[in-house]
Amino acid sequence: MTRDAGEKSVNGLIIKRYSGFYYVQTQDNRIFECKLRGKLKDGRLLVGDRVKFTLTGSETGIIDTVLARDAELRRPAIANVNQVLVVMSYVEPIPNLHLLDRLLILIENQGLEAVIVLNKCDLAGNEQVETIIEYYTSIGYPVVSTSTKKNIGIQELADIIKGSITVLAGPSGVGKTSLLNVLIPGMEMKTDQVSRKLARGKHTTRHVELFPLISGGWLADTPGFGVVDLPAMKREELKSLFRGFSQLAEKCRFINCIHAGEKECGVKDAVEKGVIPASRYQSYMIGLTEIIEKERSY
Repeated sequence: MTRDAGEKSVNGLIIKRYSGFYYVQTQDNRIFECKLRGKLKDGRLLVGDRVKFTLTGSETGIIDTVLARDAELRRPAIANVNQVLVVMSYVEPIPNLHLLDRLLILIENQGLEAVIVLNKCDLAGNEQVETIIEYYTSIGYPVVSTSTKKNIGIQELADIIKGSITVLAGPSGVGKTSLLNVLIPGMEMKTDQVSRKLARGKHTTRHVELFPLISGGWLADTPGFGVVDLPAMKREELKSLFRGFSQLAEKCRFINCIHAGEKECGVKDAVEKGVIPASRYQSYMIGLTEIIEKERSY
């Protein structure tokens, strides 16, 4: 790209939105403060969108076109993500397995890669941590234990996120911002101590922003949240979003078994035998109940 302000069209990636402006990074790592062309509606653009814009100055421009998205997350609201680091912590707070499953449903529904990060591994573990390491690894999810204080697992994470658009997601207080700080040298983001009284974090991220990585790619921190809405789907579709269910379903008596009230169900048998953790099946049934209730309300 030339740096001539008269150039008509330049490609870039929206890395931040703030006070009505979009900050767009180009291939040569320059960042431009851009407004929208009148024909574009503000609410339709997301951080992560690839755009074409017209230069209006040495550091400013007007976005003309939004290119097609490969993927879109609604919460956090971000486009063209390749993978999601689902961050839980050993303790303070202890892992919420139901929230983990909800996040994995969203990720599977979008066809994205998921990596489970267990932060604060310098602290004592618990049953939930053991379940994640043993079961979720067995069904194909990479699990990385990290500690920003002891510098454990950081290089492994750096290798995983290289060259991709990666989102850090998970509840407040698990150390997502601290991970961001060590993965991007020189960055110092405000972090707060976990509230001992409430046993949850005081999250400091207020908006979605992509941070360029020296090794190539981008990393996004997102506001913490404890409630995740399921995507719209039919009751028969949910089971396909739960890794580890499909092979066991071959033992079901009925081909269209949804692993709820049916007899001779391979998935329910696996739960009784401890092959599938009870919490995992509970997450499935909670989601299935929600979907069925929505179907009946239509």
